[in-house]
Amino acid sequence: MSKEPPKSELVSNRKAGHDYEILETFEAGIMLLGSEIKSLRNHGGSLQDAYVDVRRGDLTLLNCSIAPYSHGGTGVFNHEERRPRKLLMHKREIEQLRRMVQEKGLAVIPLSIYLNKKGIAKVRIAAAKGKKAHDKRASLKEKQDERAMRRGLDE
Repeated sequence: MSKEPPKSELVSNRKAGHDYEILETFEAGIMLLGSEIKSLRNHGGSLQDAYVDVRRGDLTLLNCSIAPYSHGGTGVFNHEERRPRKLLMHKREIEQLRRMVQEKGLAVIPLSIYLNKKGIAKVRIAAAKGKKAHDKRASLKEKQDERAMRRGLDE
């Protein structure tokens, strides 16, 4: 179900590719409050250390930080920064993710939050396998070698 990268990305998890081996990606809707979407449009979010919990047929985005909206006032009209946010997907996709997590021991992580063509916020999530320290070093070395080869071709 891989899609091409979104056009209007609001927040991305840049360390996901370094810390995890991405196996399969999915698109999910996200339930946000008005002040949250306004804050995201001002690039006030972070997916650092965020993860997706798959329980009882529901997906929940946990530990995602969306800064309080600057013009939202105090308390009543603003939102809690790290509240759990419900993700929306088809039941068969949720069941597929649940099976992957249970049977294969994979993690479900958010890769980015973006706006689709209709202006609706979506989350790109991935079933991923955590990398060990030596795997991280090996992939970093591959990237450096590839960069060096490209530099050599450009000259």
